[in-house]
Amino acid sequence: MVKIGIMGTGYVGLVHGAVLSSYGFPVTCMDVDAAKIERLADGISPIYEPGLDELLASGLRDGTLSFTTNAKQAIQSSDVIFIAVGTPAKEDGSANLSYVQEVVQSIGKYANDYKVVVCKSTMPVGTNRGIARYLDGVLKARNAPFRIDVASNPEFLRQGKAVGDSRHPSRIVIGTENEEAKLRLQSLYDVHIRQDVPFLYTNPETAEMIKYASNSFLAVKISFVNELALLSEKVGANIQDIAAGMGLDDRISLHFLQAGPGYGGSCFPKDTQALIDVGRKNGEELYVVRAAIAANEKQKLKMVHKINDVLSFNGTLKGKTIAVWGLSFKPETDDIRSAPSYDIISGLLGRGAAVKAYCPQGMKQAERLWTDLNGSVAYCENEADCAQNADAIVLMTEWEQFRENSWDTIVKSMRGNAFFDLRNMFAGHAHVRRLFDYYPIGSNELAYALEEAQ
Repeated sequence: MVKIGIMGTGYVGLVHGAVLSSYGFPVTCMDVDAAKIERLADGISPIYEPGLDELLASGLRDGTLSFTTNAKQAIQSSDVIFIAVGTPAKEDGSANLSYVQEVVQSIGKYANDYKVVVCKSTMPVGTNRGIARYLDGVLKARNAPFRIDVASNPEFLRQGKAVGDSRHPSRIVIGTENEEAKLRLQSLYDVHIRQDVPFLYTNPETAEMIKYASNSFLAVKISFVNELALLSEKVGANIQDIAAGMGLDDRISLHFLQAGPGYGGSCFPKDTQALIDVGRKNGEELYVVRAAIAANEKQKLKMVHKINDVLSFNGTLKGKTIAVWGLSFKPETDDIRSAPSYDIISGLLGRGAAVKAYCPQGMKQAERLWTDLNGSVAYCENEADCAQNADAIVLMTEWEQFRENSWDTIVKSMRGNAFFDLRNMFAGHAHVRRLFDYYPIGSNELAYALEEAQ
């Protein structure tokens, strides 16, 4: 049985390790954060991801999943070592590989026999080959009688659906030029071979680029539809119908054509910036990706202007209380990294508004990470409490529980009745549109009113 080491217990490493352990592989997850490892050993996940708690409990109970802070132990006891640490963006947009470098140095120092090192983290093109060169040099200096092979195996997990995506992936990409490394990875993914999951075998550079290309293309799609939404509001068109019409063309598809306040999360913002950095270093300006980033920043600012235009008096929101529903960048996750909610809330506060907020999973992270806002934002127990005495509701994240409200009670508890639906979650909800001054994304409010009167 192949023994697996996971270096890093963040979102990717933890999910990947827990799923592999559910297939019966012995998995050791290593992290330098002792407090996190202690909690994980007790079955307590540091992140919210549906289905993950059950996997952790099962792996710990069956003895297939263990946690440690001892890098030497994790490396020497494993046949395949996945690097799954963060690669956050630096100020210039390039990927910060310091955590990757620390792991690679530990592998070079402690490796005691043949290993396959698998880069699961999103890394700039050329990183895998650089890791292989470094490890070859270290082993030669040690006069080690074995080698280490390196492969790229990018993840394509969607937050909120990561467990399902890991168990039933859309595709598996393996970037290596070494047959033994390829065969060892195939043995780990045998269940997916039997599921007829598409496998793509490439060189490392291509595998690295596939990850960046996928995320950047999706970011372009989102920014494209958001710009169309802004134009639609001005010309009287309806972005949802436009997206539906576009999506009927199977060359385009409807996926990622939902207008909103802008993309966020741990992947799209940093991966688009990192791809631009790779292009710049190689003398290729990526104009389309750069435009998508600029459009995304514009979209968040436009949302602030939209709210301000409706609620402000003499250009200020002073005296107005705004209830924000949802802080995480998408539903079914507690991840608030680069979430549009941060920029929009900051913009509203900067115009003098008082802001109340509620999110089913994101508030703990907001209180921990948004230290500059915590003195200004009032966090609430639920969405009804958040709306009480507010002049407006701003729906930022489309959590399903928001559908199940007593809308007559909500509107009676408010001081005003504006509803800014930044996800078009209630665009087809006639009762909500009657009760509130309803402002969707990408359609003319007057058109809605005329439609409702007919």
